[in-house]
Amino acid sequence: MRRGLRYVPLGLLLAVLLELAVFVVVGRAIGFGSALLAVFAVSLLGLVLLRREGMRAWRGFRAAAETGQPPGRQVTDGLVGLVGALLLATPGLVSGLVGLLLLVPPVRRLARGGVQRAAERRVSSMVAGDLFGPRRVRVRRGAPQPTPRPTAEPPPTVVDGGRAIEGEIVEPGRN
Repeated sequence: MRRGLRYVPLGLLLAVLLELAVFVVVGRAIGFGSALLAVFAVSLLGLVLLRREGMRAWRGFRAAAETGQPPGRQVTDGLVGLVGALLLATPGLVSGLVGLLLLVPPVRRLARGGVQRAAERRVSSMVAGDLFGPRRVRVRRGAPQPTPRPTAEPPPTVVDGGRAIEGEIVEPGRN
């Protein structure tokens, strides 16, 4: 995780440069005042939607918690909505467009699925089950695949004057 964090400043710099380039292109096309007004209008819309999405996420989380259902779907949906509204509130035309796309239901579903998969990879199976409910798996129909036969067992290790110890080595953190 820390390895990826070193690219954050570069990513932010590229995002700012992209925003400036798009602003200049739009400013030349429709005029500087109109482009500035568009940036302010998009940011204002984002601030309004930020409050609405935050309240919507909180109500969804409370409803899931009160009914005893796993709240993961509501949490991830609310998170995607909040990120979309926050991107809209951030001054810039590109970030506003990305934020607006995250608020469109089909794109929001795709983003929610990605956030859910990322969260499931980072937490244990038990926590993921508590958060998102039982996992859905795909079952392939057809002939079962043969399992590979184990190779011949190595001779037992001699320890404590010739007495063999049978068992299994379990590494901490592995299931």
